[in-house]
Amino acid sequence: MSALPSEYTHIHVEQPGTPEVMQLSRSPLPVPASGQVLIRVHAAGVNGPDVKQRVGAYPPPPGASPIIGLEVAGDICALGDGVSQWQIGDKVCALVPGGGYGEYALTYATHCLPIPTGFSYVQAAALPETFFTVWGNLFMRAGLKAGETVLIHGGSGGIGSTAIQLASALGSKVIATTGQDEKRDYCLSLGAAEVINYRTHNFVEPVMALTQDKGVNVVFDIAGGDFINLDLQALAMDGRMVSVAMQRGPKAEVEIFRLMAKRIMWTGSTLRPQSVEAKAAIAAELFEKVWPLLNAHKIVPNIFATFPLGDAAKAHALMESGEHRGKVVLTVI
Repeated sequence: MSALPSEYTHIHVEQPGTPEVMQLSRSPLPVPASGQVLIRVHAAGVNGPDVKQRVGAYPPPPGASPIIGLEVAGDICALGDGVSQWQIGDKVCALVPGGGYGEYALTYATHCLPIPTGFSYVQAAALPETFFTVWGNLFMRAGLKAGETVLIHGGSGGIGSTAIQLASALGSKVIATTGQDEKRDYCLSLGAAEVINYRTHNFVEPVMALTQDKGVNVVFDIAGGDFINLDLQALAMDGRMVSVAMQRGPKAEVEIFRLMAKRIMWTGSTLRPQSVEAKAAIAAELFEKVWPLLNAHKIVPNIFATFPLGDAAKAHALMESGEHRGKVVLTVI
């Protein structure tokens, strides 16, 4: 640690509020505990939970850094006790429990993955949060399989883009929704077989037509609210639904009999509060089943915009506008 600075620059939020509450600040450099690594951050992904934390709606779990930011890419510069799978200087992308919006970030060694072959730091920083979320929910919890049909809401966002690419690459038929016609071609380019504008169509009817009235095997839902009963209508017998966000509201009046009659399984999760071990299990499956696709460039994240760390407010304003397609990333070096 002697070659490292005693302080580092990061984004600080004094009080929750608009994007402008995020300001650059200086703090003592964090020191990795047992099983942890310190990463010199080159780029950090921007995600929906970051926006929620900024406005005070998504506080960090106990023990996590209060600094915003859940995914980074950079170089390992310090090792905690017991870390043997990484060396100083290794280039990694990583899920972090907090602290991503800074020059340095701590995380667990088991939550790091090697930067895929030929990827830039910016591209690599766009991977962890969305890939952990999609893999852990769509594949591990909902059990999506090759040959099945999946309905993916919010297809043009960071989570939706990743879900479309992964599901399509692994042999599933994807029906996506988006709120703007101009985002249709983007979703199709990612691998969606069909895209429905949910603002102009009740998506249930076209979904049923596309599936010969059988319905989809899986719904990947970021909407919540009034979409839940529509999702239940669009699901096939023995269908599965996984909830990962609540963009249309946290409550829904559920038609319980429809859920029972179709034998639907409904699950969901939030990533950040999960245990170190649970996140490590997701990382291990990603390395085995998804990293070969990334190394072969069969899946490449779409970077919609980058901003310097000091312009984090502009990045959040873009996220809140909903005009992005794919990922927004902060550059640190």
